[in-house]
Amino acid sequence: MNEIFQGLLEAVGLILSFDRDLVDITLRSLQVSLTAVAIATAIGAPVGSWLAVTRFRGRRQTIAIVNALMGLPPVVVGLFVYVMLSRSGPLGVLGLLFTPTAMIIAQVIIATPLIISISHQGLRELWAQYHDLLISLNTTRWQRMRTLIWDGRRALLTAALAGFGRAVGEVGAIMIVGGNIDQATRVLTTAIALETSKGNFSLAIGLGLVLIALAIAVNMAIHNMLRTERASLW
Repeated sequence: MNEIFQGLLEAVGLILSFDRDLVDITLRSLQVSLTAVAIATAIGAPVGSWLAVTRFRGRRQTIAIVNALMGLPPVVVGLFVYVMLSRSGPLGVLGLLFTPTAMIIAQVIIATPLIISISHQGLRELWAQYHDLLISLNTTRWQRMRTLIWDGRRALLTAALAGFGRAVGEVGAIMIVGGNIDQATRVLTTAIALETSKGNFSLAIGLGLVLIALAIAVNMAIHNMLRTERASLW
């Protein structure tokens, strides 16, 4: 118990002193996860909207597959990306393995199905309200999708937030494709695993506290954004 308390005190000291390693790892985590979520949202929002407004053969099966992919094991994603980016793989010539770019690719694959599914759920309900009006106006499919995306932006922000939570907490796939290289590909989750295995509990606890703080900060930012937007409508 004393070791945990001592480690917690040292962790707080590292945070308050803006420890260089801690800041470097935190900034890299933000860069990788925010970039991945931005790309995943750019893919997931239009696809979710398209699934909401389009009727086609196999639609239910497609939605079921997307929902199933939300539970895709991250280590399998990491293995897939590793094989694709390795020297013997089809994209090995790009030299992306063990770089932040490879980590972003893995996180995009992990977060995109989640964002598509949540976006589709929210926009489907909106489409039920707008269906008759948009059909009567003889709008194109793109115009319907654009309307849903704009009016359903709060649901899309929620989807992006869920995607960020999924991405920033990932460790398995990131460890495989990033390699946990110091000052290159080390992020919060992989650093926590490494420092814990080394017995450096103070830094591990500090990294854990920062990871929790980031999740709370992003949640609060989205909450305030939604509340401000809602207040501006009145």
